[in-house]
Amino acid sequence: MGTRCGVRMALLLRHWLFMQKQTWQLDQKESLHLSLKKECLGVYVMMSGLGLERLVLAAGPLGNMQACLDVVLPYVRQREQFGRPIGEFQFIQGKIADMYTSLQASRSYVYSVARSCDSGRVDPKDCAGVILTAAESATQVALQAIQCLGGNGYVNEYITGRLLRDAKLYEIGAGTSEIRRIIIGRELFKEL
Repeated sequence: MGTRCGVRMALLLRHWLFMQKQTWQLDQKESLHLSLKKECLGVYVMMSGLGLERLVLAAGPLGNMQACLDVVLPYVRQREQFGRPIGEFQFIQGKIADMYTSLQASRSYVYSVARSCDSGRVDPKDCAGVILTAAESATQVALQAIQCLGGNGYVNEYITGRLLRDAKLYEIGAGTSEIRRIIIGRELFKEL
């Protein structure tokens, strides 16, 4: 793509997640003066911020879950079956109750860990736990949203399919769910 200040950028991937976000690769070949602190310490600087990165990223699944509810609630009020809105059926009410409680539980956990970090207590297991919980909950909430919309949840005229793809990415990015579980397990084992 070009070089600027010793850093070359190259387009790697175009993908459909997050409204066709592009992924770029930074390739530093020149100018060691651009290095972080000392040469070869950049990885340590990067790793030291992963806990806070996981916390910040956990806000994304919260927005995703809220978007699912924002689509589902009006739909179940308007969509009628057997002469009444499908939101009156207990099965649908159970699904939206599960969606709501997943959102609120994840939101409470994210806010609690954020308050802790704001006061200087950054706990790796909580930072990993908050993105683990929020990401997996967002995927389940998106699946429930698709189910509530029936066939409409699957077509491109509704955003629920995109919300599911976006939610699933949170289980992969910034360390997979499996890596997050390892971090939590290791931290708990250290405390024994």
